[in-house]
Amino acid sequence: MRNRPLFCLAIVVFSIILPACRVATAPTATAPTQPEVSIVPRPLQLEMKPGSFGFGPGMAIVVEAADEGAADVARYLAERLGAAAGGFIPVSTGSQPAGPKAIVLAQREDNALGTEGYRLNVQTDRVLLEAPTPAGLFYGVQTILQLLPPGVFSGKMIAGPLTLPCLVIQDSPRFRWRGFMLDVSRHFLPKEYVLELIDLLAMHKMNTFHWHLTDDQGWRIEIKQYPRLTEVGAWRVDRGETPWTLREQQKDGETPTYGGFYTQADIREVIAYAQSRFVTIIPEIEMPGHCLAALASYPQYSCSGGPFSVPPGSVWPIKDVYCPGNDDTFAFLEGVLGEVADLFPGAYIHIGGDEVDKSTWKACPKCQARMTAEGLKTEEELQSYFVKRIEKFLNSKGKTLLGWDEILEGGLAPNAVVMSWRGTEGGIAAARAGHDVVMSPTSHCYFDYYQGDPLAEPLAIGGFVPLRKVYSFEPVPLELTTEDAARILGAQANLWTEYVLTPKHAEYMTFPRIAALAEVGWTAKQKRDWTDFTARMNKQYVRYDRAGINYAKSAYAVRIFPELEAGKREFTVRLETDTYKPDIHFSLDGGEPTASSPRYEKPLRLKKTAVLKAAAFLDGRMIGRPTEEKLFRHLALGLPAALSFPYKEEYNGGGPLALCDGLRGSRSSGDGRWQGFEGDDLIAVIDLGKGRKIARVVAGFLQNSASWIFLPNSVEISVSGDVKEYTVIATLANDISPLDPEPRVKEFPADLAGKKARYVRVHARNIGVCPDGHPGAGNRAWLFADEIIIE
Repeated sequence: MRNRPLFCLAIVVFSIILPACRVATAPTATAPTQPEVSIVPRPLQLEMKPGSFGFGPGMAIVVEAADEGAADVARYLAERLGAAAGGFIPVSTGSQPAGPKAIVLAQREDNALGTEGYRLNVQTDRVLLEAPTPAGLFYGVQTILQLLPPGVFSGKMIAGPLTLPCLVIQDSPRFRWRGFMLDVSRHFLPKEYVLELIDLLAMHKMNTFHWHLTDDQGWRIEIKQYPRLTEVGAWRVDRGETPWTLREQQKDGETPTYGGFYTQADIREVIAYAQSRFVTIIPEIEMPGHCLAALASYPQYSCSGGPFSVPPGSVWPIKDVYCPGNDDTFAFLEGVLGEVADLFPGAYIHIGGDEVDKSTWKACPKCQARMTAEGLKTEEELQSYFVKRIEKFLNSKGKTLLGWDEILEGGLAPNAVVMSWRGTEGGIAAARAGHDVVMSPTSHCYFDYYQGDPLAEPLAIGGFVPLRKVYSFEPVPLELTTEDAARILGAQANLWTEYVLTPKHAEYMTFPRIAALAEVGWTAKQKRDWTDFTARMNKQYVRYDRAGINYAKSAYAVRIFPELEAGKREFTVRLETDTYKPDIHFSLDGGEPTASSPRYEKPLRLKKTAVLKAAAFLDGRMIGRPTEEKLFRHLALGLPAALSFPYKEEYNGGGPLALCDGLRGSRSSGDGRWQGFEGDDLIAVIDLGKGRKIARVVAGFLQNSASWIFLPNSVEISVSGDVKEYTVIATLANDISPLDPEPRVKEFPADLAGKKARYVRVHARNIGVCPDGHPGAGNRAWLFADEIIIE
């Protein structure tokens, strides 16, 4: 998923949740009590023993056999330990330790460990690390580093003794694909950051780096046969001050200056570095859509012939795509993929295959002639033809084709692997058809989504995927048989960068969520435990601090979960964070909570309007800033609204009570409070049960034009005593332009001055379609409503 407006994803992101607030600082040494051993991801088996292994003079690292792969791992460990100890640690080859103490690396056959497992035995005078492969030894080294003080991750000498607790660990991963995708097309990120990222992935025992190198907004890899791909396709005009979805296309006379690319020498350097960290790089070259950067460089491979420019922002729908009716298109793509295949030694090449609008193919004589010649009935089958033809070429180069789940449409290529992003359904279908699958659904694995309160976090594309949600992911659907389940290679997180401009921002979106995904991919299902994970993360956060990682502190903030039963006029409120045993204090009058404010022990029961503020504390100090929730007790609280037009289930706002649940939506369309109507008006009737004197009616609506959500043209508020005849109290016009890019909440209030009525009707008129001048012009507009307050 890249350019599609968030509401088109058909997913629910919050339920009735106020998301976490961003935190300015995180605890380090004074974190709550944590386990003696905090290894992330959690090992398969661990047995503690008495005593410890202390580093001292004469200590050596010994490689038991003369295996160069094992020796490389030993030198890596010696470098890391030497930096921490402030001295050189020798590496020798032989079966006997040279000094009084040694860390021994032994590469040995062991079917119980698979290809990436290891066995670690720490004794008072000897550390023995055994594994069938250098990769297993490397992952054992990562565990050794986590058994040492967190300062080891600073790369500098640390004060105090270096010791390892005595223990025995046997460990191996659950899945063979533990991946992370970085999009460098939307915003180019330098080679140096990619190298740092590979190190950090290896720290978490991740073994696959999916490098999204091309898309509409930029081509980032040098192809010597086609130099214009980087001369033209790597650059676009800079529209950095304009929201991504509202950016104007390049104008005549403008010079593209924003972008960058990796030379083939850069690519080789990154690949070699990744190999030393046992990370396989999967390049992605997008086709047949998401290719405007390529078509701007070589327009003859489109259906129309162009001209095109590299778009500075969002493109939707994606109509300018490669022409499968033109044999020259395939010659071009084979030339590109041939160089890519020669560069990257891994088994897979990702071709994208997603979000292709096929209307251009319908109007293209060459495409229609191709369909006739090949006996293809639909444009979906034409895309399948395209993918199968590309697969045949990749197979000839010894590569396996990998694509997003849209490559299922029209018939899947014979040997293709599917990456399932639109939920897990595509993965299920592919596995049942006998194809390997990588699970990467938006619901749990999209790290471009918010991880905390959207109003306190850096701008993101939308959605809500906090640490807890990532950790809850189960890559193997229950629907699959044991045989089909074996087709699930593993899981992958994806970081798209429409809103991520810098390496520091990329780190913020990636960490600590990558730790949760790492444990999903590595740790046996029965060994995963959320509370235990949060306890171990206390020390992991300290490691991040020492390593200088700009990780998000959102997990420390309080989330507020109010619940309202139908027919009742009181709230039950839960407070929690995504950290271990938080100390939460709260206030109910809107005042700032302090360490002396009431401490949260159990769910709160509130029977009146309140402004609840809550924050986590550590040693009497507030961590970050409080989370606030306003809970309104009014005449319609807990009453369902009768709707003339149904809301869209993916934006249900919490269900039938959403418009009268006492909770207000924020400026974020994904906060779970908004009820969405696509193209339809909101006509809601609320039955108060009997005639009541009404002082005021207020209806709230959202505008977020970047997500095709607009304020109503007008709101009519009327009342009735018998539901047959209504009296219009007020017709309130909207004075905000639908093209205003600023997300905003607007209230439409009507004063009834004590008029008595049983029924209240609110009619908000949808603008119908996105207006001219908007990127979605002509498409159905969304109307988002939240609380209807009756006082």
